[in-house]
Amino acid sequence: MHRTASIGLAAACLAAAGVAQTASATAPETPATYLERIAAIDDAGPAIHAVVAIAPDPAGGAQGGAQGGAQGGGPLAGRAVLVKDNIETRDMPTTAGSLALKDNATGRDAPLVARLRAAGAVILGKTNLSEWANFRGDRSSSGWSAVGGQTRNPHALDRSPCGSSSGSGAAVAAGMAWAAIGTETDGSITCPASVAGVVGFKPTVGLVSRTYIVPISASQDTAGPMTTSVADAAMLLTAMAGTDPADPATAEAGRHAVDFAAALSGASLRGVRVGVLRGQAGTTPALTAVFDKALADMKAAGAEIVDVAFKPEARMGEAEYAVLLHEFRKGIDAYLAGLPGQPPARDLAGLIAFNKAHADAELRWYGQEIFEQALAATDEAVYRKARQDARRLAGTEGIDALLARHEVDVLVAPTTSPAWPIDPLLGDHFLDIGAGSLAAIAGYPHLTVPMGAAEGLPVGLSFIAGRWDDAKVLRVGAAYETVRSARLAPPSLRRWGE
Repeated sequence: MHRTASIGLAAACLAAAGVAQTASATAPETPATYLERIAAIDDAGPAIHAVVAIAPDPAGGAQGGAQGGAQGGGPLAGRAVLVKDNIETRDMPTTAGSLALKDNATGRDAPLVARLRAAGAVILGKTNLSEWANFRGDRSSSGWSAVGGQTRNPHALDRSPCGSSSGSGAAVAAGMAWAAIGTETDGSITCPASVAGVVGFKPTVGLVSRTYIVPISASQDTAGPMTTSVADAAMLLTAMAGTDPADPATAEAGRHAVDFAAALSGASLRGVRVGVLRGQAGTTPALTAVFDKALADMKAAGAEIVDVAFKPEARMGEAEYAVLLHEFRKGIDAYLAGLPGQPPARDLAGLIAFNKAHADAELRWYGQEIFEQALAATDEAVYRKARQDARRLAGTEGIDALLARHEVDVLVAPTTSPAWPIDPLLGDHFLDIGAGSLAAIAGYPHLTVPMGAAEGLPVGLSFIAGRWDDAKVLRVGAAYETVRSARLAPPSLRRWGE
């Protein structure tokens, strides 16, 4: 874990509690202020465990970034950004939360990181995550890794930060950076953003490079921004998006990588047809009441509310899992084989052996059943059929069909349930709420925007549309953000109910 100089705890906690979500781009604070806040509420105080590493001399880098922005017009000049610890940066190890990679200092910037630096951003440090992006074993606790420990939700310290971009969501909510970068395969940006009360955007797969990001799925992986406003997310996405010759999925990105921030100008809900997935809202009264209020806000702003009936087929989830197992085995073998230095494992079999040899630290709370299943997922015919089924059920017969049949612009639903209690022994307690898996499996854009709180726990509103409709989704989400009537409370930095 990082260590930085501490300051007065009360002052730092008050500063963190003053973080507010606004409908417009937020003014960044100095990197030094963020470092002080990290020292006071992450290392000390409530000990959220959201940040696992601080970049060498980030304040000096901030000055350089600010000067570069002033001279060269960098749109992110001097803005401090935290990066999930499965994304490579040239100046810090990239661990994926595993002790097997604790010394994985590659000296490389992922292309998305290089783009952020070129835009003037200051890479402040690395955030904790669910180890191996929550793709190692059954009964995992979101936000736990052997490297970083258990991340806690700043709105309720005993409640889950969700995963796997748990540290990124918690850090933004607690004011530890202007913004953070997360990654998602299925829900790993949108779920932690929702329960932390921040904005999270999962772009169309292929809009942002995945090179030098520890992989799970070539079909579904993407990085995306986590921020306090849709405008900030759009600014970050504009800097991150683009074609990368090393990532074939991004071949079309250049045609779709617009100025997403500029595209928000004049955003309005008037005449927008909003498809409401009521069947994905669950039955928790406190949550459905917040959802109904969000729908009422949109209707009052001129949106047309259209009920959309949908029930996902069980085969979709089964096919997705088969795809993830197969693609993870191939992807992680290639990633480990290409690492510089002498990592203790060069393939998935080596990781499994490493965890067994370090079972006290790695396997105390849960196992590596997913690793073992992935090692055996070698049937190419089964994989091809599963990928075809998953893409069809989530895309062509899922989102595409729903949008066309009901003639709606976007689909909306609660993103997920309110945060559940952290339980390292029994693991996460997910409820069947939200439609994020549709967007994840199809590879389509998915935005979550805070819509209020259920019994003091933040909940997000999801906006989903078709492939390459990223600008549209951000525009509709930004329009909702401006008319939202719910008050967004700052993080309490206490246990739930205290």
